[in-house]
Amino acid sequence: MLIACWSGPRNISTALMRSWSSRKDTFVSDEPFYAYYLKKNRIKHPLSEQIINLYPNSYDLIVKSITSTVPKNKKIWYQKHMAHHIDESSNLSWTKEMNNAILLRHPSLVIDSFSKKSKLNDSRQLGYEQQFKIYKYLKSQNKDVFIINTEIFLDAPELYLRNWCKFLKIQFDKSMLNWDKNFNKYDGLWGKHWYKNVNNSTGFKKNKIKAKKISDKYSTIYDESMIFYNKLVNLTK
Repeated sequence: MLIACWSGPRNISTALMRSWSSRKDTFVSDEPFYAYYLKKNRIKHPLSEQIINLYPNSYDLIVKSITSTVPKNKKIWYQKHMAHHIDESSNLSWTKEMNNAILLRHPSLVIDSFSKKSKLNDSRQLGYEQQFKIYKYLKSQNKDVFIINTEIFLDAPELYLRNWCKFLKIQFDKSMLNWDKNFNKYDGLWGKHWYKNVNNSTGFKKNKIKAKKISDKYSTIYDESMIFYNKLVNLTK
């Protein structure tokens, strides 16, 4: 079984990767398209040069790899994907072979967190538009998509994970609720810069803040993001 979870930055995507990696039957991959995204867009992120040199950066070769046999003789291959790594010209036909999920977090929380770590110039950096594009494509192919609202998920992670497993027609595993501190076996090189909080965690933390007031300089990015966020989150109601 191949699972693709499509997130934007500064979400619980790494915690979910930890969750799935706790299952003995599951292999996980951390952002397979990151090197491709950095190289194609000439983006200077921390460790970008090392990432481009170390990881595959050809779109077609990456697709061929992640749609192949599940590694390590595991039954499930969980792939953490960033939706903004996919651009308008990307061929999405391979996603039909995946069991797809979309992970949403309120734009005000993402903007607040992202802007503290990196320069934010465009709403497309946050991936909401790309998430909606992926959803529309999959629905056009009669493929179901499991949509996760982070704010609701964190209020009841076990219930949400059970529902996700039911959607996938697999058995829920209680081990998905916890992981070892600093368990970073599957992390990409970039984890040392971006994953400090999750590296200090051993499980999901209850959500305390549902939204934040954002700076006026991000108002356009916020409004553009909210258009696609609302379209997707309304599908969960």
